[in-house]
Amino acid sequence: MATSLAPADPLRETAIVLFSGGQDSATCLAWALSRFGRVETLGFDYGQRHAVELTCRARLRDGMAALNPLWAERLGEDHTLALDALGAVSDTALTRDAAITMNENGLPSTFVPGRNLIFLTFAAALAARRGARHIIGGMCETDYSGYPDCRDDTIKALQVALNLGMASRYVLHTPLMWIDKAETWRLAEGLGGTELVELINRESHSCYLGVRDTLHPWGHGCGACPACDLRRAGWERYARDRLAGTAAHA
Repeated sequence: MATSLAPADPLRETAIVLFSGGQDSATCLAWALSRFGRVETLGFDYGQRHAVELTCRARLRDGMAALNPLWAERLGEDHTLALDALGAVSDTALTRDAAITMNENGLPSTFVPGRNLIFLTFAAALAARRGARHIIGGMCETDYSGYPDCRDDTIKALQVALNLGMASRYVLHTPLMWIDKAETWRLAEGLGGTELVELINRESHSCYLGVRDTLHPWGHGCGACPACDLRRAGWERYARDRLAGTAAHA
């Protein structure tokens, strides 16, 4: 008689989080730390204009470890890969000093073709070496800039391709896929309370132009690029909802 295999216990498994230093990836890191026994982080230096985001990563990791002793115990190594070739072949507003506009195909000029496909492929290669089965990314189809490599269909197709091409059983997790920026803030609050929200607000970076010396209620940034617009709108809606909830329970 065949013996059925019990599902693996996530607390005994290792996960790799694509960790840029932005709001979304920071929330994903907290999500992973609440679920998996060991969590490692992976960042990429591909010549992005907002490379300042990479400097935020250590402060976010340290901050989360300080917030929760269990998270500190589960937080593993940090990895950073140089992908200069991606920046070299990409003629975009994220890899060049160019204005942010809409292209003829309806995509913003900040779209870096193949970026998430490349990131997830390298993450799978790293996962093979690190003994990880779970890969977490902050891709979102609800409140995003229309990037085709953020779509749920793309991620599902890539999971199939990676598992076929590497004879593996990787699981690509996208916990933000169907929530907007306000809900992302609420998710962070649910994972780590207002302390985590404040940490992500203060230390993460979203601004495409790399502006870090201007602090707004919703975080650092130029306040005018599409990334800042999304972050500000999400924060304001989250703050209104939280205030309304507090008043309702007063």
